[in-house]
Amino acid sequence: MNRNIHISRTNPEHLDFRKLIVLLDDNLSANNGEDQAFFTQFNKTDTIKHAIVAYIDGNAVGCGAIKEFGEGTMEVKRMFVHPDFRRQGIAKKVLEQLEIWANELGYETCILETGNKQTEAVSLYQNLGYEVIPNYGQYENVESSICMQKKLKDLSSAV
Repeated sequence: MNRNIHISRTNPEHLDFRKLIVLLDDNLSANNGEDQAFFTQFNKTDTIKHAIVAYIDGNAVGCGAIKEFGEGTMEVKRMFVHPDFRRQGIAKKVLEQLEIWANELGYETCILETGNKQTEAVSLYQNLGYEVIPNYGQYENVESSICMQKKLKDLSSAV
């Protein structure tokens, strides 16, 4: 099924982004159980300025965001695709657009954290060039966390 995916750059206040985040948090709680309480504190959107919503036929079906982590580095946050729309290339397109946006803003690297139970996410990130790195920041001693990084090339020509 090859449907036209429309990507919209926005911010975390956008209603469609917020609706998808509610579904994401429900999904993570179901996957991670009690462990999710620890991660929730790091998934607030108040420090995020750059968010993306993916649409198919006018319906918000996926999202992602980036926030500054440190000099030259953006952290990918809040990646989610509605379960009814998975395996259609939406997450790939959202992540690629987040990378282009980070690059446009002058960042050279993207990092992210995902859980070891999110096997589809780990595969997606590895297929798109992310490599496992030592756990960073608040995830340093969290055994269920997998941290990854990708060096961005000049992506402005990829638009």
